[in-house]
Amino acid sequence: MGTEILPDDRALRHGRRDRALAQMQAHDLDILVLGRQANARYVAGAPQLWVAGTRPFGPVATVVRESGSVHLLSTWDEGVPEDIPHDNLYGIAWNPMNTIAALQSIAGASTARRVGTDALSPTFAKLLPLAFPNAEFVDGELAMRAARRIKTAEEVSTLRGALGIAEAGVAAAVARLAPGVPEQTLIGILLEAMAAGGVSTPASQDSVWVTSRTHPWRRAGEDRRAQSGDLVAFSAGVLGDGYIGEVGRTWQVGEGTDAARAVYRRRDELWSRLVDACKPGAATSDLLAAYENSGVALPPMPVARGLGMGFDPPVVSPLLPETAAAERLEPGMVLGVTAYVWEEGVGAVFSRDAVLITDDGHEVLTSAPHWPH
Repeated sequence: MGTEILPDDRALRHGRRDRALAQMQAHDLDILVLGRQANARYVAGAPQLWVAGTRPFGPVATVVRESGSVHLLSTWDEGVPEDIPHDNLYGIAWNPMNTIAALQSIAGASTARRVGTDALSPTFAKLLPLAFPNAEFVDGELAMRAARRIKTAEEVSTLRGALGIAEAGVAAAVARLAPGVPEQTLIGILLEAMAAGGVSTPASQDSVWVTSRTHPWRRAGEDRRAQSGDLVAFSAGVLGDGYIGEVGRTWQVGEGTDAARAVYRRRDELWSRLVDACKPGAATSDLLAAYENSGVALPPMPVARGLGMGFDPPVVSPLLPETAAAERLEPGMVLGVTAYVWEEGVGAVFSRDAVLITDDGHEVLTSAPHWPH
């Protein structure tokens, strides 16, 4: 695991920045003010500390379309790429007027006509017009969503690395699965393996659970120990180099049963329909139809969602039927696709895989093995 704070690879960050600038052009944005950490890293390529958790909006990164320059909120230049000069850094300030003064000094701030922001707070809604006095303020998140939904080749390569670490975590936990082992022990093993792979920030800590035999969407009882015959779900999510990699698998404890094999075969049929729906130009509602055509109840979680720096569009959920019908899959999208089949008295078989939409179909990026059913 590296100990130095390094900027993202040059080709990776410039490919992303070019996409963001192209969308600024398409949305007629002179300046883009970004407060969401994933958006800021997308354009700047600089990992930042002390950004975990919820916080109010603040101008973390500011992009000027005409010059392509990026101005970054940072009190030091460690990890800041060389294409963001020291003069383009502005420090954290208790007094927001100091931040406004830094924004006012950006070349083009006084003449900008349209400024986009990816979020806004009441305070900065009043203060930002002081920094950009001649600008109309519009929703800049639309431009960032359009940029981030399609991955560059370098982004796909980075995602493969994150997925590999997630798969190593699942493999380590599955190797210790046995009757009587507590869920918490398996979670610790999974997280330890991912940390050994260089990722100390899990995307989710609820990563191992014994599936319920009596309710389709719950974990098993309060004991939280794996017992012979249980179906145990493993869901590893890592945040590697800013990108989320996820993989999910389900293994049965002890000797395999015919009932469990039957549920797995239903999952296989569902998965076949799901990946067949992953093709360019297809409506994302086809993924919901895959469940219906397989006779499997739709899960409460999204059937698919975009993977990237955080969660990207599209989000395919039975709770968003109109959105699913309107969205189309495009080459370059990477989806986390979930198959979930439950049978009363047996439990649930859960799987999640990363799927890249290609020009002529799809490529499954995950390769973790399934329970040999």
